[in-house]
Amino acid sequence: MTKYIFITGGVVSSLGKGIVAASLGKLLRARGFSVAIQKFDPYINVDPGTMSPFQHGEVFVTDDGAETDLDLGHYERFTNTSLHQINNVTSGSVYQTVIQKERKGEYLGATVQVIPHITNEIKARLQMATKHFKPDFLIAEIGGTIGDIESLPFIEAIRQFRLEEGIGNSISIHVTLLPYLQTSGELKTKPSQHSVYVLRSYGIQPEVLVCRTAIPIHKAEKEKIALFCSVQKDCVFECKDMKSIYEVPLALEAQNMAGVVLKLLNIKDKKPNLSSWEKLVDKIKHPKNTLTVALAGKYTDLSDAYISVVESLKHAGLEFDSKVNIKWLATEECTDLNKAKEFLSDVDALVVPGGFGVRGIEGKLNVIRYARENNLPFLGLCLGLQCAVIEYARNVAGLEGANSTEFDENTKYPVIDLMTEQKNVAGYGGTMRLGAYPCHLKEGSKVHKAYGTKIISERHRHRYEVNSEYKKLIEDKGLIISGSSPDGLLAEVVEYPKNDWFVACQFHPEFKSRPESAHPLFRGLIKAAVNRKK
Repeated sequence: MTKYIFITGGVVSSLGKGIVAASLGKLLRARGFSVAIQKFDPYINVDPGTMSPFQHGEVFVTDDGAETDLDLGHYERFTNTSLHQINNVTSGSVYQTVIQKERKGEYLGATVQVIPHITNEIKARLQMATKHFKPDFLIAEIGGTIGDIESLPFIEAIRQFRLEEGIGNSISIHVTLLPYLQTSGELKTKPSQHSVYVLRSYGIQPEVLVCRTAIPIHKAEKEKIALFCSVQKDCVFECKDMKSIYEVPLALEAQNMAGVVLKLLNIKDKKPNLSSWEKLVDKIKHPKNTLTVALAGKYTDLSDAYISVVESLKHAGLEFDSKVNIKWLATEECTDLNKAKEFLSDVDALVVPGGFGVRGIEGKLNVIRYARENNLPFLGLCLGLQCAVIEYARNVAGLEGANSTEFDENTKYPVIDLMTEQKNVAGYGGTMRLGAYPCHLKEGSKVHKAYGTKIISERHRHRYEVNSEYKKLIEDKGLIISGSSPDGLLAEVVEYPKNDWFVACQFHPEFKSRPESAHPLFRGLIKAAVNRKK
């Protein structure tokens, strides 16, 4: 029988509930248990696919083509699993389903209400995940902060679900903040007390508290929190600010959090195997080398917009005992080639990530040109490939003014164009080329050697592709298409063989990188950067 763990947050947003969920999943997996993790988000958007990265951060894409919250990236990386559409549930998707059922008459004329119809649909999503994964543990993270009006249907659904599942089959974990007042030198517990009070007023008594803090929590403060929040003393856990998110599982394991959770759920504890994770954290804490990688994008004011890219660079760096420092490069500031040269003069590699819209494109073309002409290791992702092709078409293939029809509908040389199946698409949400697709690699190419196999599968999120009419011309001028769709129509990877590492892909490899197993393309980039620095 699946056991359920519900994680809520209080006091403030962005406490790291997702990292706590992922860390607990890691600890349970390390004990040999199977784990599935769901994210319940209270916003009315059906998914984050149409939301600005400045509002929401990165849109993470699953193998089955779901556009999801970035926390699913943490879940996958920590537990080394692949998640699906059902792992991300929003208020928008729940209400959409209920309204569609009402329109079809499935409620037999009943007045459709939040209780029971919305809450029943939320519970049905939990049951769907249970049926799909059949896990020993299902961890459900509720987005937002306790007290938010948007979260109430999810909290009520949890309350009902816990009653229906029976005592001992579920627990509630509440993540709170303990503010530190520097002037008085005190950690204040009152905000956490109030947060738990509000949660209890909704009918849920948490069994476990995870307290975010800037300094260690003393025994007396833990006992006070336990007393006023009606939890056992050994169920109050400290989650101190750390330099790396990958330290969190070990910090929670040192406090026996997984053991306490298992005891509360009447499951016998097992000895965890965390040796590889311990080695990983040791490498993070004691790097032998340092590399600087420029990340050239348009959302550089919010690092969460590129969080999977940043983590993938770190993963690859660890395989070469190197700490990767990110140099954020706003491409709007690189519209002059000399400026691009100035910004890139002190970096060891360049990444141009995905994105949409014309803003910052000319700057991206300049930094790519500098990388190509100066043998600076380069990796382009999605839009990064399109920019690499445009730059090459303009500056090497002689197609002056070459562009993408996304940026210039009347360009004389549309080397990047809207995919055929996208030309009659009316809406924006969920209509791109999404999810995992196979790709055939050219034998002997750099990417073929990097992957060690000829056929790969990678996740996509785009509408535009390299225009087939210009593929031969570009290849004749020296930019090799080293990865294609199985039918050979779509260019999936390009590389410039004269450079040590100049590779760009139409897909998003960052979604499949793992802390203990770096993605081949990021590994290839960092390897070239290490060799260049030597």
